Amino acid sequence: MSFHRGGRRRSYPRRPRVCQFCVDKIDNLDYKNIEIIARQTGPEGKINPRRRTGTCARHQRMLATAIKRARHMALLAFDRGTWV
Repeated sequence: MSFHRGGRRRSYPRRPRVCQFCVDKIDNLDYKNIEIIARQTGPEGKINPRRRTGTCARHQRMLATAIKRARHMALLAFDRGTWV
């Protein structure tokens, strides 16, 4: 734990993240588009949260549905962990 000596803490303005799907004007996400879907998952195969990717709520819901469908169709792995 670090203590702050005197003075005020510096606060830096955060750059707002923009939904990449809104910028590209993508209306519907398809589970067959693996290139886009695979970028939205982490190294363990989990769906990245909105606060990390900057995706809007509408596209995040569509993305989650597309990822789950791709997993069900075995186009995307459920996890990328080691098999035991």
